[in-house]
Amino acid sequence: MTVTMIPFEKGEANLDWLDLCAAFERGHALPKAEIGDTFLYRDPDTLLSRSAWIDGMGLAVKSATIFPGNPGRGAPMINGAVSLFDDATGTLEAIVDFHLVTKWKTAGDSLYAARRLARPDSKRILIVGAGAVGRSLWHAYRAGFPDAEFTVWNRTRANAESMTADCPGLTVADNLEAAVRAADIVTSATMSTKPLLCGDWLQPGQHVDLIGAFRPDMREADDTALRRARLFVDSFDTTIGHIGEVQIPLDAGVVTRDDLLADHYHPEAFTRDSDDDITLFKNGGGAHLDLMTSRYILDAWNAA
Repeated sequence: MTVTMIPFEKGEANLDWLDLCAAFERGHALPKAEIGDTFLYRDPDTLLSRSAWIDGMGLAVKSATIFPGNPGRGAPMINGAVSLFDDATGTLEAIVDFHLVTKWKTAGDSLYAARRLARPDSKRILIVGAGAVGRSLWHAYRAGFPDAEFTVWNRTRANAESMTADCPGLTVADNLEAAVRAADIVTSATMSTKPLLCGDWLQPGQHVDLIGAFRPDMREADDTALRRARLFVDSFDTTIGHIGEVQIPLDAGVVTRDDLLADHYHPEAFTRDSDDDITLFKNGGGAHLDLMTSRYILDAWNAA
């Protein structure tokens, strides 16, 4: 048995953000994924293991450790591995670089949603958070909105300034409220447990993309934001009951289950109704998206 090993740089050379969005569309047209998630916590650390099986596509298992204190020790915050298995035989086909899958899955999921929910003429995109995911979002959104101007806000301005060196044309915002009010699209990727984005700041026609929260105690947007917006998630199965961004307001009665209008498996309802809608998308990044991304990466590798 030959197992394909796909490293980050050589694997990424074959990839395209819009092709990945097309792969997501094809993947969600297949039978719904069977998903199994395990979360183990040792505050503030997390062990996350996600597996998915899509009939006709195969199986994937991704295990990740998230240790927020690692950067202070000179080590990456996130480590892990992704294994891709053949659908017909169950044999191991490929081991794909964990960070490659995560980068393209995470930012690609947000772009896939934004191309359906954001106004096509969106010209001002605000990135909240200047970490690795923020940089990935800059790359992804540029592919989907090539004429847009990009701004970044970060709690520590020096980190935002550092990001501009990696992202030509990116400018730094000092005032988050003003930056949110001026944006057509707000995409947020922080490790915040308390909401940073206030619903009172949102303007008609905006699209809000929330990425950072992955634990039951994490949120990036407040109750008012959820009340004012039309709400969407990438998967009902991997957000409801798992992620604070959705579950905390559900438990408090701020929103109801019916207020979550659609996920990627319901494309007919995954749309804005008017140019004045405020749309809000929660990117939960489930294992089925890791599987779709890994399969896309392997197919692009073999084609090249």
